[in-house]
Amino acid sequence: MREFKRTDRVGDQLQKELAVLIQREVKDPRLGMVTVSGVEVSRDLGYADVHVTLLGEEDPERIRENLKVLKQAAGFLRSQVARRIKLRHVPELRFHYDESVVRGQRLSSLIDEAVSRDRARNEAEDGEASGNQDGDVADGQARSGNEDEKD
Repeated sequence: MREFKRTDRVGDQLQKELAVLIQREVKDPRLGMVTVSGVEVSRDLGYADVHVTLLGEEDPERIRENLKVLKQAAGFLRSQVARRIKLRHVPELRFHYDESVVRGQRLSSLIDEAVSRDRARNEAEDGEASGNQDGDVADGQARSGNEDEKD
């Protein structure tokens, strides 16, 4: 079993604190609905790579603008984190856009589309198969009726 490293614990705590701070303390109107999806802290605790997602935003220009706002607020956020977490050295914050949510939504829609196509194809095949079976039964009844007349 893997032991938790200090960097993992610091990263988790930073993620919680930054999520609250970005929502409540950063008052920039250009900033959209930002979610902190993960924080990776370097071994020496010098840097923290903060991965964020933007809800409802897929426009690359809006994403760049939000990252710019976060980069400008990094010093403020770092000072606020220093007040809330007891660390000798608070890592420098570097913000990155996390595309995993958008990629996951895209894959999910592709899977849903494939499933619906498969269902439609199966229903069409079932309809054709039941139509052929009904025809065979009717032909069989007609044959059996003809055979009775021959006797």
